[in-house]
Amino acid sequence: MPPYRLETLLEMRARAKEEAEQAFSAAIKALEKEKAELKRLEDELTRRKAERKAKVMAYLNEVMAKGAGINGMNMMGRFEQRLKDEEAQVALDIERQREVVKVAERTVEQKRQQMAEAAKELKAIEKHKETWQKQIKYERQQREELNQEEIGSALFLARQRK
Repeated sequence: MPPYRLETLLEMRARAKEEAEQAFSAAIKALEKEKAELKRLEDELTRRKAERKAKVMAYLNEVMAKGAGINGMNMMGRFEQRLKDEEAQVALDIERQREVVKVAERTVEQKRQQMAEAAKELKAIEKHKETWQKQIKYERQQREELNQEEIGSALFLARQRK
């Protein structure tokens, strides 16, 4: 059988499909990593809120036990405000991380489409090769049948002359 003329293209498409699959896999891993970071930040915010409430209650109990006046209450207010500011910073980090996750999700979808396109292109060239191989086989079979017919005709004519 003669060599397939588009073999190089077939190999290029196979490599492109494999690279697209690897890129898709890497994008999935990156998305999972970003989601894990988002979960960690959300857990940290929840922990900080609970911790703030506990610290404020402990500080309030301490102030009440000492019998401190307005100055102690002001200090407690500043302490609570500082903790709330830290929580607000974590909340901002969470919002930034949500955007990063959205970008990662879009990247995954892009890589999925690229992978599907590469697979479709490879499938098309493979189908072309199959069709080409069938055509070559059919042509070879037709030539063999023609040769067999010519041999049969030659034998028949040779017998007729005798």
